[in-house]
Amino acid sequence: MSIRGLNHLTLTVADLERSVAFYREVLEFELRAMWATGAYLEAGTLWLCLSAGDGSAPTGGETHYAFDVTDAEFGALAERIRRTAPPWKENSSEGASVYFLDPDGHRLELHVGSLASRLAHYSAHPDKGVTVVRG
Repeated sequence: MSIRGLNHLTLTVADLERSVAFYREVLEFELRAMWATGAYLEAGTLWLCLSAGDGSAPTGGETHYAFDVTDAEFGALAERIRRTAPPWKENSSEGASVYFLDPDGHRLELHVGSLASRLAHYSAHPDKGVTVVRG
């Protein structure tokens, strides 16, 4: 397979300074570069680009971006998010999660777990209606 994973994520934001502050102060991303109409931030292996524009976030459905965090770090970061950012839904999936909106309404999630843990959960709970395909 030639695709190795997600290279970077670009979000259009209405107020660049406000969004940079949110991603740095609330989510602890590291600012790597900034210019008049954008910024690059980094968290682990994730490269995030914020691009100034109308800030229109996708709405409807389940479209969202989930950030990975360890179980040990989840509690403190989730609490900071709950104090700062509005929720967009409650967690009903396997693993600890908090679903929240950034200042432009982009749907985000903080999640503990992996695809392997999700598949193991559904294998152990066939009543959920998910068929796990074994490769």
